[in-house]
Amino acid sequence: MKIVLQRIKESAVTVAGELIGKTGAGLCLFVGVAKGDSESDAARLAEKATDLRIFEDSAGKMNLSLKDVDGEVLIVSEFTLYGDCTRGRRPSFSDAAMPAEAERLYGHFVEQIKHRGFRVATGRFQAKMDVQIVNDGPVTLILDSLPSRVIRE
Repeated sequence: MKIVLQRIKESAVTVAGELIGKTGAGLCLFVGVAKGDSESDAARLAEKATDLRIFEDSAGKMNLSLKDVDGEVLIVSEFTLYGDCTRGRRPSFSDAAMPAEAERLYGHFVEQIKHRGFRVATGRFQAKMDVQIVNDGPVTLILDSLPSRVIRE
């Protein structure tokens, strides 16, 4: 499982012109699910994302977590995080989980974040979405359930 995490001031996601999710300050999490990912990967990354101390304290140091700032979370499924661009000009998505399994683990990830007590908005799985965020910082990090993933040559 891969997550692109962005610290945000606000966010919104629309599908076919309909607003389906909106948040204030907190995190935007783009979540990709790979073949072989598990519920424990989702739980571990949910904990990691929400416990990261990436919000500024009164001294301007990144020392506060999402809970400390009472932040909100927008979670958007993003299978293209597993796009392999090493060959040719068209990405291969062969490492991405099949849609049914990806949706199940994405849903489990969302529930893990909610279970931790955060207000959560989501995109719509497999929909063409317009995502609007106001990045705060900018602060953008990548989380991976397999930090030692081998990069193909």
